[in-house]
Amino acid sequence: MRDRLLAAEKLKAIDWRDSTLYLLDQRILPFEETWIACDTVAGVAQAIRSMVVCGAPAIGISAAFGLVLAARARRAVGGDWVAALEEDFSLLTGSCPAAGNLFWVLNRMRERLERAKDHDDPVAALEVEALSILESDREANLTMAQLGGDLIRRYQGNSQALLTHCNTGALATGGFGTALGVVRAAWLEGMVERVYVDETRPWLQGARLTAWELASEGIPVMVNADSAAAHIMKTKGVTWVIVGADRVAANGDVANKIGTYQLAVNAMHHGVRFMVVAPSSTIDMALASGEDIPIEERDSAELLEVGGKHLGGGIEAFNPVFDVTPADLIDAIVTEKGIVERPDAAKIAQLMCRKRLH
Repeated sequence: MRDRLLAAEKLKAIDWRDSTLYLLDQRILPFEETWIACDTVAGVAQAIRSMVVCGAPAIGISAAFGLVLAARARRAVGGDWVAALEEDFSLLTGSCPAAGNLFWVLNRMRERLERAKDHDDPVAALEVEALSILESDREANLTMAQLGGDLIRRYQGNSQALLTHCNTGALATGGFGTALGVVRAAWLEGMVERVYVDETRPWLQGARLTAWELASEGIPVMVNADSAAAHIMKTKGVTWVIVGADRVAANGDVANKIGTYQLAVNAMHHGVRFMVVAPSSTIDMALASGEDIPIEERDSAELLEVGGKHLGGGIEAFNPVFDVTPADLIDAIVTEKGIVERPDAAKIAQLMCRKRLH
């Protein structure tokens, strides 16, 4: 199966070459395929904030290379460049506060810096670490795709309809995808009849990115308004809702793109299984529950502007980027370390003690 997954891997959105980070601009897909070159840490942070790059794993990977760029620039200036680098850590930390992978990556880069700062070329050591993080994420995705596909087969082996939210494919990761990686694996095994994709307001990542990824691989895809999801679960034979995660708390609560929580509630009501697919780096054991996860709010203009025109004065908008799905609404969390069914604090702790499966 792994060979088939590797053969199906065709798309990437992150490229590091010639000491520059190149990001496929997800704001203008699928109409244009344009790469943005980032050669400063400020450029990387801005790319994250402005959603050139989306998806917690991809954000974390981008931040790793952002630290490489920052370290190279600080060291060239001289002085106590390691201390000066704290400003760059803070800049990247603030670029997407809810992305658990971001904090995991920055901690990993900080640890590597501590070991390498007295070496002849500490920047080269950081670059190797960033490349390792990129490759590790890709490998984790392939493992999760296999595990998630096996889980689908265990409960419903026949061809079925799946529903997903936001983008969790190769564009959002180091390659292949988390939740969308599972969808791909299930398709290759003949277990998928159709994939319903929430459009994902207000940035339309589902309609623009997920649908594009699936259609380019010949996987039957149907885009729907976010508000149609419950009706689809009731009438279209959906057996699984499969989503990613931006951060998972120690008790199994999951923060993900806004709209995920209502999908989980609707899935439970309709007897549809709910799967979260995310690398273990997304799990933050320092957060006891989803109540501790910071929820970013974006500019109200994203909701109040239609066709470039503002709806008018006196109107306010509430525009949270994420919401939190309680663990008791989740059937399974799939990671590269294994699967946690009906997650709770004890099961999550046990999972985090394991080594990777691959």
